Amino acid sequence: MHTALVVDDSPMIRHMVRMSLEDIGGLTITEAGTGLEAIELLMIRGADLVVLDLNMPDMHGLEVLRFVRRHAAFSSLPIIVLTTRGDENTRESAMAAGASLFRTKPFRPDALASDARALLDQPALAPARSGAGA
Repeated sequence: MHTALVVDDSPMIRHMVRMSLEDIGGLTITEAGTGLEAIELLMIRGADLVVLDLNMPDMHGLEVLRFVRRHAAFSSLPIIVLTTRGDENTRESAMAAGASLFRTKPFRPDALASDARALLDQPALAPARSGAGA
């Protein structure tokens, strides 16, 4: 059983991402509407995959990404950045901060599900479900 955390300030986008990932068997999906909520959920519940928006009102997604990567418990956590910003600087910044994949909106649901499945199936995936204190 795997868990995914979908982080986006738009309820509609969170719903679309959730619908895209629901066909992955054995995947429990949690949602966060802010960067701070995402960090809190990761620290308490952990996750096996994160789909992260960059443009959020409280804490930019790159800040969330950098914060998460500083914690050893999440060093190998697969993180898909999903954003409207498709320019090369944004992509390079996200990858340098530790994103596993960089995808732009609008997205194809089947492609997102395929990306998520591939990341979850990686043998090096270290389950982080029990939070940062594990």
